[in-house]
Amino acid sequence: MPDHKIRLSQAITTFSPGAMVDLPEDSVIVGGLDGWQYDRNEPEPIISEPRLVQRISAILQTRSIFLKRPPVSSDKGFGTFHPNIQCYRFPGWFVVQRTEPSEVGFRRRRLIPYSALEKGRFKYDDGKREKVVPMRFVRSCKNGHVDDIDWLFFVHHGEEKNCPYKSLWIEERGTSGDISNIHIVCSCGKGESLATAANPKASTLGKCSGSRPWLGELAREECSENSRLLIRTASNAHFPQTLSAISIPEMISPLQESVKRHWAVLDEVCSIEDLKAARKFNPELKAAFQGMSDDEVWAAIEESRGGSDSDDRKLKDVEFATLCSSKEEIGENKPDGDFYARALAKNEWDAPWMQGIQRVVLVHRLREVVALLGFTRIEPATKDVSGELDIGVQRADIARDISWLPACEHRGEGVFLQFSEEALRNWQSRPKVRERATMLYEGYKKWAGVDATKLEKFPGPIYYMLHSFSHLLLTAISLECGYPASSLRERIFVSEGCGGILIYTGSSDAEGTLGGLVQAGREIRRHVRMALEAGKLCSNDPVCSHHEYSVHDEQSLNGAACHGCLLISETSCEQHNVFLDRSLVLETVGYSGSEFFPNT
Repeated sequence: MPDHKIRLSQAITTFSPGAMVDLPEDSVIVGGLDGWQYDRNEPEPIISEPRLVQRISAILQTRSIFLKRPPVSSDKGFGTFHPNIQCYRFPGWFVVQRTEPSEVGFRRRRLIPYSALEKGRFKYDDGKREKVVPMRFVRSCKNGHVDDIDWLFFVHHGEEKNCPYKSLWIEERGTSGDISNIHIVCSCGKGESLATAANPKASTLGKCSGSRPWLGELAREECSENSRLLIRTASNAHFPQTLSAISIPEMISPLQESVKRHWAVLDEVCSIEDLKAARKFNPELKAAFQGMSDDEVWAAIEESRGGSDSDDRKLKDVEFATLCSSKEEIGENKPDGDFYARALAKNEWDAPWMQGIQRVVLVHRLREVVALLGFTRIEPATKDVSGELDIGVQRADIARDISWLPACEHRGEGVFLQFSEEALRNWQSRPKVRERATMLYEGYKKWAGVDATKLEKFPGPIYYMLHSFSHLLLTAISLECGYPASSLRERIFVSEGCGGILIYTGSSDAEGTLGGLVQAGREIRRHVRMALEAGKLCSNDPVCSHHEYSVHDEQSLNGAACHGCLLISETSCEQHNVFLDRSLVLETVGYSGSEFFPNT
């Protein structure tokens, strides 16, 4: 993070509220939305995406939510930058850089609180001032709380009041850097290894304090969890919980389209009697709804006003229905439009190995809106196969009172493949596929444990197959499309036996719309052939193709999948590289009969 600056999109993900960030000479925690400041002389940077707002409102159980871009730094005052996202110093304990020998010959350094510093340095009795670095160990819990470790409590096992010295050191008793070699010692002679705090079932760190320093230094709430050791820079220290939607025009009937076109007038219509009068005296309405009854028009008005056309439909369902539309062109064919897609003629992509694929759509332009709802620590906030948030994970709030959420826009392109419903149904009914699905379900049950809500969300063999094929195709396309594989993303659609995959890219500027993916879509049959050829043999076969969680390892959510074949960058995968099985896509070494694509 050079010059303490970040991109706007990073304020939604990597450096969002609650994230702990190392600076060159300090460490901070990014503040909540209450401390985000916008220029009052500028219009509010509102982001419009009704479907996403509607879904978030249902999750947060509020009606007044809206989305805004993160604030940008202001340089109006004397040419210097004034950050508009507040941060707080965290943690409050520091380690002196000066090394001292212990009585038994180990290296140790002073461990001191922030209150003992003078102008950011620690002053020894000899008058020398030494540099300090923030302590990298803190405590947290699965509810997202984070706080400094009470080191005196940790060393003295809760009896620190009896210690007359209370001077602490961090002592390194080895060269490996292993946590078992790191001890915290007191001048009274007592000490404790950090390895005792690393056990998640131990209570050596005491009860969680409920501290929420990203909402202010004194922000706390009740918490009954035990504190757990956390490294500030570890990957499990902060998991942003985001929800995204692609701005796809929903397919509506001609009646609904007419209502939308004349909504400025119809919004004032409060009853069917008002509608009759409006149709009688307004020539435009009379012409627009000619041949339609008042009851039909009134029902369409009520539907538009209440938003019932998508209340019960998930974000992906609407996107999938639009991409599978029978129209050859979808969206507005304008250079500055949010979405434009065109179906590719079948004679341009048909081939023997493309059996099972029904439709190929080139998405020339798309807009994705990503909103931040909160974050978790220790356990990631995963999504189910429909893209909905996992309600079983405790989400930490990013503001005391949430009335708006930060969001960002990505513009890009992509290619969509719709699979034949009949082909999927026939494939899923084969005995070998059912046998493979049973094996995968047993692994899923082990992962879910006794959580009944998770057991109900088993993705099923269709999702496993589409997801695995998506990874193979994404890797093949990335070799020629001009985008690195880590910049490509996937969106898997499974709905009542139907399925499809969207491989797309997006950026906050024009870099996501360079045309490489659309060109790859025009040559999709060659890329599919390359993907299937590459997937036949993994460098770890036959171990990979014969993988069963109960025999080989504890990777219970995957079948034949490893870093040699299916695993890709986690920024590209919508499920963090789980729910994968290569044997459902094609014939693998020593295993056949469950593949969807035939050998050619």
